[in-house]
Amino acid sequence: MNEIIKEKLALLLNAPGVYKMIDKAGTVIYVGKAVSLKNRVRSYFQANKSHDPKVAAMVAHIADFETLLTYNETEALTLESNLIKKFKPRYNILLKDDKHFPYIRVDMRQDYPRFEVVRRVNKDGARYLGPYLSGVALREALNVVREHFPMRHCKKDIGKAVARRERPCLMYHVGKCCAPCAGGVSREEYHALIGQVITFLEGHTESVVKELTAQMQRASDDLEFERAARIRDRITAVSAIAERQAAIANKGVEQDVFACCALDEETLVFAVFVRGGKVVGTESFRIENAAGESGQDMAAFLKQYYNGVIEIPPEVALYAPAAEAEEIEAWLCDLCKKRVRMHVPQRGEKRRLTELAYRNGMDTLQKEQSLKRRAWEHGEGALAMLSGALGLEELPARMECFDNSHIQGRDTVSSMVVFLNGAPARDCYRRFRIQAPTEGDDYAAMEEALTRRFRRAADGDERFGDLPDLLVVDGGRGQLNVALAVLRGFGLEYIPVIGLAELSGSVYVPDSEEPLDLPRNGPAMHLLERLRDEAHRFAITYHRSLRGKNTLHSRLDEIPGVGQKRKRALFDAFPALDMIRAAGVNELIEKAGVDKRTAQAVYAYFHEEGTHT
Repeated sequence: MNEIIKEKLALLLNAPGVYKMIDKAGTVIYVGKAVSLKNRVRSYFQANKSHDPKVAAMVAHIADFETLLTYNETEALTLESNLIKKFKPRYNILLKDDKHFPYIRVDMRQDYPRFEVVRRVNKDGARYLGPYLSGVALREALNVVREHFPMRHCKKDIGKAVARRERPCLMYHVGKCCAPCAGGVSREEYHALIGQVITFLEGHTESVVKELTAQMQRASDDLEFERAARIRDRITAVSAIAERQAAIANKGVEQDVFACCALDEETLVFAVFVRGGKVVGTESFRIENAAGESGQDMAAFLKQYYNGVIEIPPEVALYAPAAEAEEIEAWLCDLCKKRVRMHVPQRGEKRRLTELAYRNGMDTLQKEQSLKRRAWEHGEGALAMLSGALGLEELPARMECFDNSHIQGRDTVSSMVVFLNGAPARDCYRRFRIQAPTEGDDYAAMEEALTRRFRRAADGDERFGDLPDLLVVDGGRGQLNVALAVLRGFGLEYIPVIGLAELSGSVYVPDSEEPLDLPRNGPAMHLLERLRDEAHRFAITYHRSLRGKNTLHSRLDEIPGVGQKRKRALFDAFPALDMIRAAGVNELIEKAGVDKRTAQAVYAYFHEEGTHT
C-alpha cells in the first residue's frame, strides 16, 4: 500500500458506489460495486485478511483507485456493468464476445417503408423487431418475407420514382414486389401488408395463417386462381417456419434460461431463449477470467449480458443460484420498468429446460476438450512422443522429408516437404529436378537432392537457410546411409536423421541395425506418415507435370515454325500425339487449320527415316 492509497482510504464514505482499481501504468485492472465503498475498498488492503490467489494477484498490482458515488445499489450495478464493458479490466470476469444481436428495423412513419437488419437500437421513432438470437432464424424469416410477401427491398426514393413515372423492376415482374415506385399499390394496402409481415416476424404465425387463408378463399371465389396459388405458397412457408420451432412450454411463456458450465480451465454460459412458449434460439457465451465459482460467474455474466438489451423477458430461469440474485433481479426490474422474476426452478418443465441448458453447455465443453486433445496429439504431443522415442534433446520443431519420383528412370524429381511444429509449412516446400542420369537409381537421386539442398544453405541462400531439427528420408537403410554421408560432407552430423520405409512403415535410425519399434497407431507414427505422404504427393505432382510437358509438347517444340498457337490447334484437333503422326498433310490443314507449310513440316518431322517414331 503506497501513501496515495493510504490517504484515499481515510477519505472513503460509507455510501453505495463503484470503485476502479488502477495499476502503475494507469490502466484500470478491476471494477467493482459496493453497498459501502468504505468497507469494501478497505477490505482489499487489510494485512490480516487472506485473499484467494486471483484477488491477491490483483491487489499486488494496485497503484491507485478511484470511486464513483451512486444514489443506490441498483444504480451502482448499472454503472459497474457499463464500466466493465468500457474498460474490459484484466481481473474482472468478462464475456469473451461482446455480441450485438441483430434486429429488424422498419420505420412505419414512411409511406412505403422497407425492412433493414441492424445491430444497434436507436431512439429514432422506428420499430425494432428482435433481437434475433439465432442468425439461422433471422435468415429463414427474411427469406420467407422476400419470397412470399411482395415488399419492396430496394433503397429507391419512392416519391421521386413515382414523379418520374419509372417502370417497375424485375422483382415486380417475378411477383416479389408490389411496385410502389410505379404506383402499383396504395399506402393503405402497403401498410396492411407490412402489418402482416410484422405479425409474422413477431412469431404470431397462427393469426397470419388465418388471415392468409381467408384471402386465399376470397381469391378463389373470385376465380383469381393464380393469386390464390401465390397465397397458398405463402401459407405453406409461414407454417413451415412455425413447425420448426418446437413447443416446450405453455402457450405464451417468455423466458431466458441460463446454465453456467465449467470444465478444467474453460467456463461458458449456455442460454436457451423461449418466446411464445417456443425455443427461438440457443447461444453459448465464453467467460474470461472466471472466478471458478458458478454463482459469481453467473452474476458477472448477467450484469454484462443484460446491459443494453432492450427486451428483457418477465422470467429468467437459472440452473444454479447466482450471487447477488436479489440485487440483479431488482436491477432488471428497473431496466425494463416491469416485474422480472429470476429464480432456480426445482421441478417440472422449467427445471427440465435448465437441465437441458446445462447438458448442452457441458457437451460443448467436452467436445472442445476432445478436439484440443486431438490437436495436441497431432502437433506438440506427437512431437514430444517422437522426440522421446528417438532420444532427441529438443522437440523437432522443423522436420524435412525427402522423396523421389520417376517412371522407368525418366523425369526423375525429388521433393522437400517441411512441417513446422507438426503442421505443413507449404511456403517452405521445395522441389528438385534431378540432373544426373540416375536411370532409376533412388540412392543417386536422393544424394543429388540432399546435396543441392545443403549446398544452397552453405552458400547463404535464404530460402534454404533454416536447417531441419529432424531429417526424414523416404526409404530404408540405404537411403538413410546416403543422407548420413551427405550430412558428414557438409559438417552437419549433428542433425538427427531417420529413414521411413514406405511399404513396411519401419523407422530406421543410425545407431541400430534393427528398425525402431514405434506403435503403429500412435501419434508419433501418424505424424511421420503424414510427413512422408505429403512428400510423396508433392513429388508425384511435380513428376506428372514434367512428364506431361515432355510427352505431349517437347516433340512439337522441335519442329521449326510450330509455336504455341499452332501446337494448341494441333492438339485440339488431334488429342494424342500418335494421331498427329498418322495424319496426312491435307488432314492436318483441314482439321487443325494450319497453313500448308506448317502441315508439311509436321508430316516430314514424323516420317523422315522414322527418326522421331
